[in-house]
Parts: sequence; structure tokens; C-alpha cells
Amino acid sequence: MAAKIYVVYYSMYGHVAKLAEEIKKGASSTEGVEVKLWQVPETLPEEVLGKMGAPPKGDAPIITPDDLAEADGILFGFPTRFGMMAAQFKAFLDATGGLWRTQALAGKPAGIFYSTGSQGGGQETTPLTAITQLVHHGMIFVPIGYTFGAGMFEMEQVKGGSPYGAGTYAGDGSRFPSELELQQAFHQGKYFAGIAKKLKSSS
Repeated sequence: MAAKIYVVYYSMYGHVAKLAEEIKKGASSTEGVEVKLWQVPETLPEEVLGKMGAPPKGDAPIITPDDLAEADGILFGFPTRFGMMAAQFKAFLDATGGLWRTQALAGKPAGIFYSTGSQGGGQETTPLTAITQLVHHGMIFVPIGYTFGAGMFEMEQVKGGSPYGAGTYAGDGSRFPSELELQQAFHQGKYFAGIAKKLKSSS
């Protein structure tokens, strides 16, 4: 039976959504896995989003907390807010108390990807502070480490991401993931899928 991998994200301006799509491609390139994109619910009114210049959401379905239990592995993606995950994603995780009580997610592998506004804006603190959510659910954090190879040491161009996972810089909102950042996202999806598949087959 194929391993089910969910790529669950929140994206206000589309940067995290771009990473999510590439992560899905990478995971889908691994034989023996099924990959699905999900969005978490928006918490801001349309009027507020309009004033903030947020574009329409993508076509990925809206996930509920109970949907998480069906996955064999989950990759969580979100933009940063002051060095931590955006409130919309935190609100979604705050609603997973029922899964926590039954430890329905315990033993499932989980990965993290993210977007920040600047180079000092949370490329490491955002995933680091998010790990607490995984720990309370008993999930297995799967970082990419330095498995992306030479791309991890790129110094000639601005590149988001870290050993924690794929990342990008949004700047003032006009900068979107570079080709190298998308390659890293693809790598994370493929790498994570391989591990999720191994764990699934050994259970």
C-alpha cells in the first residue's frame, strides 16, 4: 500500500504555496507514495485580506485536524511572523487537541518549510520554534540536514532554507522563490518521501 504524504501549508502572498507545489513534485517523484496538497483555514476576514493586498487562495482543499490522522507523513509549511509560524497555522494546530489526546499522530514523520521577509527574519527560528508542536504530538521530525549538497553552501546568490527544511525570502513581497530554492524544495519532498515510505513499509 502506498504511503500517504500530506503537504499542509498556509500562504498569504503565494511564496509558501510555490514551495509546497515543488515539494509535492519532489515527493511524487518517489515510487510508492501518494501526495496531496492541503491548505489550513484562513482566520482573517476577506475585507482585511483585501486591504493587505493578499491574492486569492489556491485550489488546494482546506484541511481539518482529523484529516491529519489519515496521513503516513506530513510536511508543514508557513510564513514567519516575528520569527515564529503565522497565527493562521498556529490556530490550526491549536485545534488538534483531540489528536493529541489520543496521540493519533505519534510516530508519523513530519517536515517543515517556510518563508521569511529577510535574511535575519527567522530562517532558523521559525522551524526551530515549530518543532515543539511536533514533539507534543509524538511526531518524528525529519530535517533535510545537508543532504541537498552544494546548494546548502551557496554564497553567490541569496538563498533561503536551512538544515531544518526548504525556505525562501519574500522581501517586500515581490521576490518569489528562486530556481535554487525551488530545487531545494523538490529535494526536501523527495528526501522526505523516501523516509516516510521506509517507515510505512516497516510498520
